[in-house]
Order: sequence, then structure tokens, then C-alpha cells
Amino acid sequence: MVTLTLFTTSPSSVLLIVSQKAGFSALSEKACLRTGLWEPGRTGMATLFTGKILIRNNSDGDEVDTEQELSLRLDNRVLLLYFGAGECPQCQTFAPILKDFFVKLTDEFYVNRASQIALVYISQDQTKEQQDSFLRDMPRKWLFLPFQDELKRDLGRMFAVDHIPMVVVLKPSGEVVTRDAVEEIGRLGPACFWNWQEASEVIDRNFLTAEDFDDLAPRSLTDPIRRLKYKIEKGILRSPTAQDGQNASFSDF
Repeated sequence: MVTLTLFTTSPSSVLLIVSQKAGFSALSEKACLRTGLWEPGRTGMATLFTGKILIRNNSDGDEVDTEQELSLRLDNRVLLLYFGAGECPQCQTFAPILKDFFVKLTDEFYVNRASQIALVYISQDQTKEQQDSFLRDMPRKWLFLPFQDELKRDLGRMFAVDHIPMVVVLKPSGEVVTRDAVEEIGRLGPACFWNWQEASEVIDRNFLTAEDFDDLAPRSLTDPIRRLKYKIEKGILRSPTAQDGQNASFSDF
């Protein structure tokens, strides 16, 4: 297991400590600087993507590129980096499981408040068309890097990715919780998130501004009614014979 820990030693410097176990390669100072994981005076997962563009998997393909936007989407959350490819047979088997896992933690059909989790798809697709085709059926709250971004390769080296699918789970501090959570997600489903959240010491978002809606609008007294209406509409769209966690229900999201 590779452990990454960021320590603020002064207002202008951060010490990155890397521990190496099980034969995984340690990060070099050059790699950390290039990817933005190590940047003086900054901590939090947004630092991993400093100077880069993340794209939201919605119909408009909104870009997340400012420090404030990156912080809003990534900080104080358990972050999943999903290394996969749409044409990979093993990924085709796992992707519906991961989608169901994520939806059940973030979709208001299942929860009153979206869990403090973020997912960035690190595409290993051979072409942009393959990437776009895969993402078309994935949750709109997923984030991904532009197809040509070399950070994908750097992240693969950073986390010693030697196979796909692979899901790296990171604490808000940047420390690795699980190098590869594919088996755990498949076995435990959403239940494993609560273990990660506890281990990550994520601050309870009940004390922060709500971010459940795409426009980030503050909640109002009518929210319970809107949520009930949303769930009823979702329930109508779902097949009455579909079972939670089965492929038949995935197209409903």
C-alpha cells in the first residue's frame, strides 16, 4: 500500500511523506510537482488537479477548472479514481456495479442528502469516441479528464496501476485508503463507503452549505416536497420487475 501524507510545515511549504509497501513505487519529487499533488501552501484533493481541467459528465460538459470549483467538487470528500476502459471486458462487467454503487450514494431516489464522495474517471480508452460512448451511460455527477490530458498517464504511474478496472480510494488529505476497491465495491456495495468515510475523517457536511443540486442553490422549506415528487417520478420510470443493483434499472438514471 502506498501512503501519501501532506504536512503543512509553514504557511508557504508542504512536506509530502511517502511510505512504500508491497513493492509499489514511491513518488518522486518531480512527479509530485508535475501533477500538482505537491504544491507549497496547499492541501486537499483539489491540489491533485491544480492547473488542469475536469469535465462534468452532464449534457453540457461543464468544465471545472478554477481553484474554487475544484475545491467545491473535491475537497472534504472521499475521492475515487476509476481507471477503466469502455471496451475492456472486465470493465464492462464492473462498470454497472460501480454505477449502481455511486448512484445509491448520491441519487435522491435513495438518499436524502448526497454522500460526500466524488469520482473521477481516468480513461484508459483507446479513442475519444470510446470514452464518450462509455460515459454516455454513466452518472452525470462523475468527473473526467480531457481525453488527451497527460495527467492520466501520470496518475497511472503515481498509483502503480497495472491492471483495469481499478478504483483508487483517497482521503481528503491525499492518503490512499484502498489501492484497489473493485472487489470491495462488488462485495459490499455502498456499505464500504461508510468505512472509507470514517477512516477519512470527513467533516460532516450537515454543518456546511448543501450542494445536492446542480445549481448549488440553498435548500428551502419546499425541499421535502420537491424530493418526494422527484422520488415518485423516478419510481414511475423504474421497471416494476427490476431489482436494485441489476442492469435492468441502470438506464433509469
